[in-house]
Amino acid sequence: MPDSCVRDWRPAWPCPVEQVWAAVKRGVADPTYRIQDGRHWRALNTPYGPATLAVRPLDASGLIRAEAWGAGAVHAVEHLPDLLGAADDPSGFRPEHPLLAELHRRRPHWRLARTASIWDALVPVVIEQKVTGHEASYGIRSLLARHGSPAPGPGRVLGLRTLPSPDVVRRIPSWEWLAMHIDPARSGTLVRAAAVAESLERVLPADPARADARLRSIPGVGIWTSAEVRGRALGDPDAVSFGDYHIPADVGWALVGEPVDDAGLAELLEPYRPHRLRVQRLVTMAGIARPRHGSRLAPRTHLP
Repeated sequence: MPDSCVRDWRPAWPCPVEQVWAAVKRGVADPTYRIQDGRHWRALNTPYGPATLAVRPLDASGLIRAEAWGAGAVHAVEHLPDLLGAADDPSGFRPEHPLLAELHRRRPHWRLARTASIWDALVPVVIEQKVTGHEASYGIRSLLARHGSPAPGPGRVLGLRTLPSPDVVRRIPSWEWLAMHIDPARSGTLVRAAAVAESLERVLPADPARADARLRSIPGVGIWTSAEVRGRALGDPDAVSFGDYHIPADVGWALVGEPVDDAGLAELLEPYRPHRLRVQRLVTMAGIARPRHGSRLAPRTHLP
Protein backbone atom coordinates (compact mmCIF):
# COMPACT_ATOMS: atom_id res chain seq x y z
CA MET A 1 0.00 0.00 0.00
CA PRO A 2 1.44 3.41 -0.94
CA ASP A 3 2.60 5.81 1.73
CA SER A 4 -0.12 8.12 2.95
CA CYS A 5 -0.52 11.57 4.44
CA VAL A 6 -2.33 11.80 7.76
CA ARG A 7 -3.87 14.80 9.48
CA ASP A 8 -5.74 15.23 12.74
CA TRP A 9 -7.92 18.32 12.65
CA ARG A 10 -9.97 19.87 15.44
CA PRO A 11 -12.78 21.94 13.87
CA ALA A 12 -14.07 24.99 15.70
CA TRP A 13 -17.58 23.53 15.58
CA PRO A 14 -18.99 19.97 15.78
CA CYS A 15 -18.54 19.30 12.07
CA PRO A 16 -21.04 16.67 10.81
CA VAL A 17 -19.14 15.09 7.92
CA GLU A 18 -22.10 13.20 6.46
CA GLN A 19 -24.32 16.30 6.36
CA VAL A 20 -21.59 18.50 4.91
CA TRP A 21 -20.80 16.04 2.13
CA ALA A 22 -24.41 15.14 1.33
CA ALA A 23 -24.40 17.46 -1.70
CA VAL A 24 -21.35 15.86 -3.36
CA LYS A 25 -22.71 12.31 -3.48
CA ARG A 26 -24.54 11.40 -6.69
CA GLY A 27 -26.84 8.48 -5.89
CA VAL A 28 -26.30 5.37 -3.81
CA ALA A 29 -23.72 3.90 -6.19
CA ASP A 30 -21.51 6.96 -6.74
CA PRO A 31 -18.06 5.58 -7.75
CA THR A 32 -16.34 8.67 -6.29
CA TYR A 33 -17.73 8.34 -2.75
CA ARG A 34 -18.55 5.61 -0.29
CA ILE A 35 -18.83 5.09 3.45
CA GLN A 36 -17.12 2.03 4.86
CA ASP A 37 -15.76 0.98 8.25
CA GLY A 38 -16.86 4.26 9.80
CA ARG A 39 -14.90 6.38 7.31
CA HIS A 40 -15.98 8.54 4.40
CA TRP A 41 -13.94 7.68 1.29
CA ARG A 42 -13.67 10.04 -1.67
CA ALA A 43 -11.81 9.90 -4.97
CA LEU A 44 -10.66 13.43 -5.82
CA ASN A 45 -8.80 15.35 -8.45
CA THR A 46 -6.52 18.10 -7.15
CA PRO A 47 -4.24 20.60 -8.90
CA TYR A 48 -1.38 18.15 -8.19
CA GLY A 49 -3.08 14.96 -9.34
CA PRO A 50 -5.59 12.40 -8.08
CA ALA A 51 -6.07 11.46 -4.45
CA THR A 52 -8.03 9.06 -2.29
CA LEU A 53 -9.21 10.78 0.88
CA ALA A 54 -10.54 8.86 3.89
CA VAL A 55 -12.12 10.87 6.72
CA ARG A 56 -13.15 9.54 10.10
CA PRO A 57 -15.80 11.81 11.68
CA LEU A 58 -15.48 13.55 15.03
CA ASP A 59 -14.31 11.35 17.86
CA ALA A 60 -15.04 11.85 21.55
CA SER A 61 -12.17 14.33 21.85
CA GLY A 62 -13.44 16.52 18.97
CA LEU A 63 -10.86 15.42 16.39
CA ILE A 64 -11.40 14.48 12.76
CA ARG A 65 -8.74 12.18 11.30
CA ALA A 66 -8.01 12.25 7.59
CA GLU A 67 -5.71 10.04 5.55
CA ALA A 68 -4.93 10.48 1.86
CA TRP A 69 -3.01 8.64 -0.85
CA GLY A 70 -1.79 9.59 -4.33
CA ALA A 71 -0.15 12.55 -6.05
CA GLY A 72 -2.75 14.91 -4.63
CA ALA A 73 -2.64 13.52 -1.08
CA VAL A 74 -0.79 16.45 0.48
CA HIS A 75 -3.15 18.95 -1.13
CA ALA A 76 -6.18 16.98 0.04
CA VAL A 77 -5.18 16.90 3.71
CA GLU A 78 -3.95 20.50 3.68
CA HIS A 79 -7.34 21.65 2.37
CA LEU A 80 -9.37 19.35 4.61
CA PRO A 81 -10.96 22.27 6.55
CA ASP A 82 -12.29 23.86 3.33
CA LEU A 83 -13.49 20.47 2.08
CA LEU A 84 -15.51 20.17 5.29
CA GLY A 85 -16.96 23.67 5.34
CA ALA A 86 -14.57 25.59 7.60
CA ALA A 87 -14.50 28.55 5.18
CA ASP A 88 -18.29 28.87 5.29
CA ASP A 89 -19.76 31.52 7.60
CA PRO A 90 -23.49 30.99 8.29
CA SER A 91 -23.59 33.49 11.16
CA GLY A 92 -25.65 36.02 9.18
CA PHE A 93 -28.34 33.50 8.27
CA ARG A 94 -31.52 34.28 10.23
CA PRO A 95 -34.39 32.11 8.97
CA GLU A 96 -37.60 33.75 10.19
CA HIS A 97 -39.98 31.43 8.35
CA PRO A 98 -41.13 28.80 10.90
CA LEU A 99 -40.32 25.83 8.66
CA LEU A 100 -36.85 27.14 7.76
CA ALA A 101 -36.16 27.90 11.41
CA GLU A 102 -37.04 24.31 12.28
CA LEU A 103 -34.94 22.85 9.45
CA HIS A 104 -32.02 25.02 10.53
CA ARG A 105 -32.49 23.93 14.16
CA ARG A 106 -32.24 20.29 13.06
CA ARG A 107 -28.93 20.92 11.27
CA PRO A 108 -27.27 23.69 13.30
CA HIS A 109 -23.72 22.57 12.41
CA TRP A 110 -24.18 21.94 8.68
CA ARG A 111 -21.87 23.96 6.45
CA LEU A 112 -21.33 24.51 2.73
CA ALA A 113 -18.27 22.58 1.61
CA ARG A 114 -15.84 23.24 -1.21
CA THR A 115 -14.34 20.77 -3.67
CA ALA A 116 -10.65 20.08 -4.14
CA SER A 117 -10.95 21.20 -7.78
CA ILE A 118 -13.37 23.22 -9.89
CA TRP A 119 -13.24 20.47 -12.50
CA ASP A 120 -14.64 17.83 -10.15
CA ALA A 121 -17.68 20.04 -9.53
CA LEU A 122 -18.17 21.12 -13.14
CA VAL A 123 -18.15 17.73 -14.90
CA PRO A 124 -21.11 16.12 -13.07
CA VAL A 125 -23.12 19.35 -13.19
CA VAL A 126 -22.79 19.63 -16.97
CA ILE A 127 -23.86 16.00 -17.37
CA GLU A 128 -26.93 16.79 -15.24
CA GLN A 129 -28.07 19.59 -17.57
CA LYS A 130 -31.69 19.23 -18.76
CA VAL A 131 -32.00 15.47 -18.22
CA THR A 132 -33.67 13.21 -15.69
CA GLY A 133 -31.81 12.09 -12.59
CA HIS A 134 -31.59 8.57 -13.99
CA GLU A 135 -30.00 9.80 -17.24
CA ALA A 136 -27.55 11.99 -15.34
CA SER A 137 -26.49 9.17 -13.00
CA TYR A 138 -26.03 6.81 -15.94
CA GLY A 139 -23.91 9.35 -17.79
CA ILE A 140 -21.69 10.09 -14.78
CA ARG A 141 -21.17 6.40 -13.97
CA SER A 142 -20.45 5.61 -17.63
CA LEU A 143 -17.89 8.39 -17.91
CA LEU A 144 -16.17 7.17 -14.74
CA ALA A 145 -16.20 3.54 -15.90
CA ARG A 146 -14.94 4.20 -19.43
CA HIS A 147 -12.57 7.12 -18.94
CA GLY A 148 -12.05 7.64 -15.21
CA SER A 149 -9.08 6.21 -13.33
CA PRO A 150 -8.87 3.90 -10.32
CA ALA A 151 -8.38 5.97 -7.18
CA PRO A 152 -4.90 5.78 -5.62
CA GLY A 153 -3.98 3.46 -2.74
CA PRO A 154 -6.83 1.65 -1.00
CA GLY A 155 -9.33 3.59 -3.11
CA ARG A 156 -8.60 1.15 -5.94
CA VAL A 157 -9.49 -1.82 -3.73
CA LEU A 158 -12.76 -0.13 -2.77
CA GLY A 159 -13.62 0.42 -6.44
CA LEU A 160 -13.42 4.22 -6.27
CA ARG A 161 -12.65 6.11 -9.47
CA THR A 162 -11.62 9.68 -10.18
CA LEU A 163 -13.24 11.72 -12.93
CA PRO A 164 -11.21 11.91 -16.15
CA SER A 165 -8.82 14.82 -16.45
CA PRO A 166 -9.45 17.69 -18.89
CA ASP A 167 -6.85 16.21 -21.27
CA VAL A 168 -8.71 12.89 -21.33
CA VAL A 169 -12.08 14.58 -21.85
CA ARG A 170 -10.76 16.55 -24.84
CA ARG A 171 -9.78 13.28 -26.57
CA ILE A 172 -13.06 11.39 -26.14
CA PRO A 173 -14.58 10.83 -29.61
CA SER A 174 -18.16 11.78 -30.41
CA TRP A 175 -19.45 8.21 -30.63
CA GLU A 176 -18.13 7.49 -27.15
CA TRP A 177 -20.15 10.36 -25.72
CA LEU A 178 -23.29 9.02 -27.39
CA ALA A 179 -22.61 5.53 -26.04
CA MET A 180 -22.55 7.09 -22.56
CA HIS A 181 -25.93 8.78 -23.28
CA ILE A 182 -24.31 12.21 -23.17
CA ASP A 183 -25.61 14.24 -26.10
CA PRO A 184 -23.53 16.66 -28.22
CA ALA A 185 -24.79 19.73 -26.35
CA ARG A 186 -23.42 18.48 -23.03
CA SER A 187 -20.29 16.79 -24.40
CA GLY A 188 -19.46 19.96 -26.36
CA THR A 189 -19.75 22.02 -23.19
CA LEU A 190 -17.43 19.63 -21.37
CA VAL A 191 -14.84 19.75 -24.15
CA ARG A 192 -14.94 23.56 -24.21
CA ALA A 193 -14.64 23.67 -20.41
CA ALA A 194 -11.71 21.25 -20.56
CA ALA A 195 -9.85 23.67 -22.81
CA VAL A 196 -9.94 26.37 -20.11
CA ALA A 197 -9.92 24.11 -17.03
CA GLU A 198 -6.49 25.22 -15.88
CA SER A 199 -7.49 28.88 -15.85
CA LEU A 200 -10.73 28.05 -14.01
CA GLU A 201 -8.76 26.34 -11.25
CA ARG A 202 -6.49 29.36 -10.96
CA VAL A 203 -8.94 32.23 -11.35
CA LEU A 204 -12.22 31.21 -9.67
CA PRO A 205 -10.96 30.55 -6.12
CA ALA A 206 -8.93 33.77 -6.25
CA ASP A 207 -11.83 35.90 -7.49
CA PRO A 208 -15.16 34.31 -6.42
CA ALA A 209 -17.02 37.60 -6.98
CA ARG A 210 -16.46 37.22 -10.73
CA ALA A 211 -16.85 33.44 -10.86
CA ASP A 212 -20.35 33.58 -12.35
CA ALA A 213 -19.27 35.76 -15.28
CA ARG A 214 -16.20 33.60 -15.93
CA LEU A 215 -18.16 30.37 -15.90
CA ARG A 216 -20.94 31.73 -18.11
CA SER A 217 -18.40 32.89 -20.67
CA ILE A 218 -18.06 29.19 -21.60
CA PRO A 219 -20.65 28.35 -24.30
CA GLY A 220 -23.13 25.89 -22.83
CA VAL A 221 -22.75 27.12 -19.25
CA GLY A 222 -25.80 29.10 -18.18
CA ILE A 223 -27.27 30.44 -14.97
CA TRP A 224 -28.17 27.00 -13.58
CA THR A 225 -24.82 25.35 -14.31
CA SER A 226 -22.88 28.32 -12.96
CA ALA A 227 -24.86 28.32 -9.72
CA GLU A 228 -24.48 24.57 -9.21
CA VAL A 229 -20.72 24.76 -9.79
CA ARG A 230 -20.23 27.79 -7.54
CA GLY A 231 -22.28 26.25 -4.77
CA ARG A 232 -20.28 23.02 -4.82
CA ALA A 233 -16.80 24.18 -5.82
CA LEU A 234 -16.63 27.50 -3.98
CA GLY A 235 -19.24 27.07 -1.26
CA ASP A 236 -21.02 30.21 -2.54
CA PRO A 237 -23.93 30.63 -0.08
CA ASP A 238 -25.94 32.77 -2.51
CA ALA A 239 -25.71 30.55 -5.62
CA VAL A 240 -29.38 29.77 -6.31
CA SER A 241 -30.17 27.14 -8.96
CA PHE A 242 -32.54 29.21 -11.10
CA GLY A 243 -33.73 27.25 -14.10
CA ASP A 244 -34.03 23.96 -12.22
CA TYR A 245 -36.94 21.67 -13.08
CA HIS A 246 -37.88 21.00 -9.45
CA ILE A 247 -36.33 23.57 -7.08
CA PRO A 248 -38.65 26.57 -7.63
CA ALA A 249 -41.74 24.40 -7.19
CA ASP A 250 -40.35 22.55 -4.16
CA VAL A 251 -39.12 25.68 -2.37
CA GLY A 252 -42.40 27.41 -3.14
CA TRP A 253 -44.34 24.47 -1.76
CA ALA A 254 -42.24 24.51 1.41
CA LEU A 255 -42.48 28.26 2.05
CA VAL A 256 -45.92 29.29 0.74
CA GLY A 257 -47.73 26.02 0.13
CA GLU A 258 -47.78 26.20 -3.66
CA PRO A 259 -45.31 25.77 -6.53
CA VAL A 260 -43.68 28.90 -7.97
CA ASP A 261 -41.59 29.67 -11.04
CA ASP A 262 -38.14 31.27 -11.14
CA ALA A 263 -39.56 34.77 -10.67
CA GLY A 264 -41.51 33.58 -7.64
CA LEU A 265 -38.44 31.81 -6.29
CA ALA A 266 -36.37 34.99 -6.61
CA GLU A 267 -39.03 36.93 -4.71
CA LEU A 268 -39.27 34.33 -1.93
CA LEU A 269 -35.50 34.12 -1.46
CA GLU A 270 -34.67 37.83 -1.71
CA PRO A 271 -34.94 38.42 2.09
CA TYR A 272 -32.30 35.74 2.65
CA ARG A 273 -29.61 37.28 0.42
CA PRO A 274 -26.63 36.57 0.65
CA HIS A 275 -27.60 33.16 2.05
CA ARG A 276 -30.19 32.08 -0.51
CA LEU A 277 -28.49 28.76 -1.28
CA ARG A 278 -28.90 27.76 2.38
CA VAL A 279 -32.67 27.96 2.00
CA GLN A 280 -32.57 25.83 -1.16
CA ARG A 281 -30.31 23.21 0.40
CA LEU A 282 -32.25 23.00 3.69
CA VAL A 283 -35.46 22.31 1.78
CA THR A 284 -33.72 19.74 -0.44
CA MET A 285 -31.99 17.94 2.44
CA ALA A 286 -35.29 17.68 4.28
CA GLY A 287 -36.81 15.92 1.26
CA ILE A 288 -39.63 18.48 0.96
CA ALA A 289 -41.22 18.44 -2.49
CA ARG A 290 -44.48 19.47 -4.05
CA PRO A 291 -46.93 16.60 -4.56
CA ARG A 292 -46.30 14.91 -7.88
CA HIS A 293 -49.35 14.48 -10.10
CA GLY A 294 -49.27 13.10 -13.59
CA SER A 295 -46.33 11.56 -15.44
CA ARG A 296 -42.69 12.10 -14.62
CA LEU A 297 -40.26 13.73 -17.03
CA ALA A 298 -39.47 10.88 -19.41
CA PRO A 299 -35.92 9.95 -20.44
CA ARG A 300 -35.17 10.63 -24.08
CA THR A 301 -35.11 7.69 -26.47
CA HIS A 302 -33.06 9.00 -29.41
CA LEU A 303 -29.67 8.13 -27.89
CA PRO A 304 -28.07 4.67 -28.26
